Amino acid sequence: MRFEIMRLDDTDGTPVDTTIVDAACVNTIVQQAAAIGQRLWIRPAELPTAS
Repeated sequence: MRFEIMRLDDTDGTPVDTTIVDAACVNTIVQQAAAIGQRLWIRPAELPTAS
């Protein structure tokens, strides 16, 4: 499963940047963000639809 992780602005909470990662990477990113007090928004990544 893949997740979209958005780093949020410290002032107003708007997304600053976004990345798509696999489930194995989420914990590492969360630990790094927690260590520096960074705010994240994590949600399942949308899968591309077949045409």
